[in-house]
Amino acid sequence: MPEDIEIDLTINADGWPDAEALHALAERAFAAAKREAGLRCLQGSELSVVFSDDAEVQVLNRDYRGKDKPTNVLSFPGGDEEGPVFGPLLGDIVLARETVLREAEEAGRSFEQHLIHLIVHGILHLFGYDHQIDQEAEIMEGLETRILASLGIADPYRIDPAA
Repeated sequence: MPEDIEIDLTINADGWPDAEALHALAERAFAAAKREAGLRCLQGSELSVVFSDDAEVQVLNRDYRGKDKPTNVLSFPGGDEEGPVFGPLLGDIVLARETVLREAEEAGRSFEQHLIHLIVHGILHLFGYDHQIDQEAEIMEGLETRILASLGIADPYRIDPAA
């Protein structure tokens, strides 16, 4: 486990892998994101990762983003994202199992690889990265690609012309 943070897991829906496997994925994702993106956080910071379903994520997406539909991942920053060091509460990442599974199948990727990608995506949001405008999206997607490559995961944004 990354020695500088505690990852708290909550599983709110059936069908997810066991908690030990999910915890290991979250730890790998955070360690790679921290290393490759140069993320800094206070020693002992906490990250919450909630493994949920489409129904719960749809409610959160509606209530917090005004979009009444499920989405793959939501991030809720816990600290001051303007400061150079984050923590002690990094925030919450909430994932929707059905959407994650469907997207992985549609993209021809393993569930685990897509899940790691979305956890990395959520972590970057907690650290102030965004993709609302093209320039921000290029930076964030470039970081995601580099982080995933360090874990042996192919570029999720590469469009395969043979597909």
